[in-house]
Formats: sequence, C-alpha cells, structure tokens
Amino acid sequence: MVRCIRVPKAEGNPVRVRLKNEGLLNCDFRIASDGDHLLIPLLTDSFEGYECVDWDLEPIIHEETDYRMFLPENIRDILPNSYDCIGDVIVVKIIDELIDYRHQIGEALLKVNKNFRLVLMDGGVKGELRIRDLEPIAGEGDSETRHKESGVIMITDPAKVYFNPRLATERMRIASLVKDGETIIDMFAGVAPFPLVISKHAKPKLIYSIDLNYDAVEYMIRNIHLNKVKNIVPIEGDASVEIQNIPMADRVIMNLPQIAYRFLGDALSRTKQGGTVHMHRIMERDSVESDMLQLIEEVKGKGFDCHVSEIRELKTYSPSASVYVIDIIRD
Repeated sequence: MVRCIRVPKAEGNPVRVRLKNEGLLNCDFRIASDGDHLLIPLLTDSFEGYECVDWDLEPIIHEETDYRMFLPENIRDILPNSYDCIGDVIVVKIIDELIDYRHQIGEALLKVNKNFRLVLMDGGVKGELRIRDLEPIAGEGDSETRHKESGVIMITDPAKVYFNPRLATERMRIASLVKDGETIIDMFAGVAPFPLVISKHAKPKLIYSIDLNYDAVEYMIRNIHLNKVKNIVPIEGDASVEIQNIPMADRVIMNLPQIAYRFLGDALSRTKQGGTVHMHRIMERDSVESDMLQLIEEVKGKGFDCHVSEIRELKTYSPSASVYVIDIIRD
C-alpha cells in the first residue's frame, strides 16, 4: 500500500506539479483514479490538507536511459555523448581508445534505444561524394532505412549517401522563408531532404535538386514518388556544370560545408537579384567574420555584388571550429 492524497480531478495537475517541484511526489508509482478524484502518491505523510489514504498503486518500472551505464565504469568518461539517429539506424563515432569496446557500445545503445535495429560505427566522411565509412557493430539488417522528419518520409542509406539528421531545424527554417512561386536550386541535394521538407511546408514553383552521387539521385527519385511530390526536379551531375542549364533561382541551397564556398560564384551566377544563397561552411569560431569578409570580397571581384544578411552556427565540428550557414543576398 502506498500513501496518497485524494485530489479532485480538476485540481490534479496543479497539485502534482507542486508536489514534484517540492520533491514530495513519489515517482515510483502511477497516479490512480477513483471516481471524481485522483490518488497521488506521496513521499510525505500529508499535503495541503488533502485527505490522505493508503492505496494499492501500480509501480512504475524505471528503465535506464543512459547507455553508458551498461558499460565498464572506467571508460564512461570517454564514451560518445551523442550519436546520429537515422530512421531505425544509429550512427556513432568512437575514438581509437574505445575500438575494442565497439561491439559492447553498440549493444548498449540498442538496449536504451529499443525502436532501433542496427548500430554503425562512423569512420568519417570520405571522398568526393561524402560517403561515410561505416562498420556494423550491433544489431541486424542492412543500412537502408526510412527516416521521418517534419511530415516527410525519406528513404536513405548512410553507407551510400551522405545524410545529416541534425539539420532538421535548419530545413524547417529555410522552408519557412520560402515564398509562394519561388524557384529553388539545391546544389548538393543528397536524397533531397531540403527539397522534400520545403515542398511539404511551402509552395515553391520548382526545386532543382542536383547531386553527383548516382545512389543519391536514385534515392531522391524514390523519395519524390513516395511523398507524391510534383515540383522537385532530380538532376545527376556536377553542380557547377548543371546549374548553368537551370533557370535563375530565388534561392540556392549549398549544404556541402567542407567546400561549398568554392562554388559560391556559380551559385550567385544563377541567383536572381534580391535572391538568397544559403551556404554551409566549416569555419574557426574566432575567424568567422574575417573569413566571410574575405570570401565576399573575392566574389565581388568576379562581378557579383552581394552581402551577408545572417550567419548562424549549426553544430560543433571540432574543439575550435563549427559548421555555419551563411545567408547571402545578391544585390
């Protein structure tokens, strides 16, 4: 039997919140219902004059949510603090000192992430196509998966196509900026997450989605059909070449942080006056403004008048650098 207070249902939530805030709520048992009253478990003998009773409440089973608790204590401080969740696949980076523990780490991650079936160790992005070097360390099945984001379903395979689930907020930000009837170019589209989210939440005229990776374009086409989208045009090829055959755009997306800045002139050449280029770039945090001033001066020297309207930090890349998105307006 558990010590409880009888609280009218209309007062139940405010009372529960007060109990929790004061550390008096017994979180080991579920709140029960008795007619027009709730029975709220206590860690004290009484509370605010409410009737106290002893009741047989259902216990709450608290499952461990920190995967590190399933691993040896001597390595917990150097275990990964975060990992990517793509569909039902987990992708995790593991430092060299922990390589011998990689299978144990994978199994621990699956214990606390019960809706996932496979864990892949990330050896880094390699090559021109930005493909991750992945090794299965726990679970089963292949690496193809269905990822849900912002009302869109995307089929992808992190072993064949670069995909960053951490850009969900940025994709919605761009979608919120798109005006009806815009023409958009995504120069490095991957499986088309930016175009798909934009098409779902805005009303652009057309989105031209370019990628050099054959597999990315194949997934792009599958995703276009899966989401019944009519205004995305998939294009396989070199973005700096293919963009020259596309109509002028109101907006250009450049999600290739390692080298996108090299293609800024190409992007601006197909951007309408007053249009926006959203360029992703890795920069040292202490030199962001100087790096951008230098880049803008370089493209101005090529005949493209433009200015930076906003710089946003997207994620940490290294101890001293981050990935930024820079919104550049063509004047």
